[in-house]
Amino acid sequence: MSPLSPLYHDPAPRAQRLELAFDEGLTLPEGPVAVLRPRAGESFAPLAEAQLRIATGFRPDHDAFAQAGFSVSTTPVAAPVALVCLPRARAEGLMLIAEAISLGAQLVLVDGQKTDGIEAVMKAVRGRVALQGSLSKAHGKLFWFAPEGADFSDWHAVEQEVTDPELGRFRTLPGVFSADGVDPGSALLAQHLPETLPARIADLGAGWGYLAAACLARKGVEALHLIEAEARALDLARINIADPRAQFHWADACSFSLPEPMGGIVMNPPFHTGRKAEPALGLAFIAAAARALGPRGRLWMVANRHLPYEGALAQLFNNHEILTETSVFRVWQASTPRKQTATVTRKRR
Repeated sequence: MSPLSPLYHDPAPRAQRLELAFDEGLTLPEGPVAVLRPRAGESFAPLAEAQLRIATGFRPDHDAFAQAGFSVSTTPVAAPVALVCLPRARAEGLMLIAEAISLGAQLVLVDGQKTDGIEAVMKAVRGRVALQGSLSKAHGKLFWFAPEGADFSDWHAVEQEVTDPELGRFRTLPGVFSADGVDPGSALLAQHLPETLPARIADLGAGWGYLAAACLARKGVEALHLIEAEARALDLARINIADPRAQFHWADACSFSLPEPMGGIVMNPPFHTGRKAEPALGLAFIAAAARALGPRGRLWMVANRHLPYEGALAQLFNNHEILTETSVFRVWQASTPRKQTATVTRKRR
């Protein structure tokens, strides 16, 4: 599973801070500007669109920028200026700063909301190099610095290892979902999968591959599709799942079409776009699962127990039940999707 960002992000705060910075005298070296991990719909005025080299591995954002006419890639390109759009995960934010510097940025701008931890990141940068400027506006901050002479090499991403007693070792990276260990909800779901699974199965929001590995350890699986929107997580899954039955798809699970109906789907759907819970994300995953399953297909999913998913399961499947629950999670099983009534739609994020 991936930590999903809003598909249509508020364009105002970042643009307001950039505008103010230029009004206060910020000047940029000549050449393109690498923009790392922006969210779709954002505005970068007063920067010209032709200057921008967008870099994001999150498929919905990537596709939205491409459709809007921007130059987009999954990884940053060398540029004299880099604008780091701070993600929520601090380790990932530091990694992006180090990545921008390693690609030759002479000037690095870092922008983020206070809720994204911009203050802590600014303090960390200031501990290594003098800032050239900073400003606050719209509940966030923008600061900039020239990295020449400072060492940020220890901020580069370092692979971590997660071990499961039954499934073995997995490699993860900062910023991907459950980077520091197996997600408890996913572990609970894995424990309650049947011993024999359908021949064709899919993992929606597969992350770095934990649930896929659990499925491949069961009997009956002939083909397993891992659908993951975050390119970095899917790259890890390709390393972690060395099984010829596995097929990997860099795609938005809510809109991706599988080549044939599935006999089974497993998922631990995301439910955050920011700090607030967004049940619409999980509802979109449930609708996608109903569309992807064959007439006798079965869904196994885990979710936080407070999320309002039962109505969607009842609407989209002929049968559904709770297999187990804890004080935090519920594991659901649903079967025989009602294709003709699959009307739950994805909320624009």
